[in-house]
Amino acid sequence: MPARLPKVVAAYFAATNRHDVPAMMATFSQRAVVRDEGREHRGLEAIRQWAEETIRKYDFSIEAEEATETDGGTIVTGQVSGTFPGSPLRIRFSFSFDHEKISRLEIG
Repeated sequence: MPARLPKVVAAYFAATNRHDVPAMMATFSQRAVVRDEGREHRGLEAIRQWAEETIRKYDFSIEAEEATETDGGTIVTGQVSGTFPGSPLRIRFSFSFDHEKISRLEIG
């Protein structure tokens, strides 16, 4: 992973690659939103369900390759490998933060 990842983003990717849903959830704020595959998941319970579903469906891992800080966020481009057509794919992850927690994650 790039050395310049914010601590919470590094923790999110590490937990994701371990398929450790409780550790993934610890990186999100209470009112976080995840947008993935054209759907929005609002709040921790919806995000937990999304995380469990995507792990079960795709058995994926992410190798973060590039990170760029933006005004109020971080954009990470990484290679995602899993049980989906076209694997591996380069995918963009756009993070926004609220008090050192992820408040919004847009994937794709």
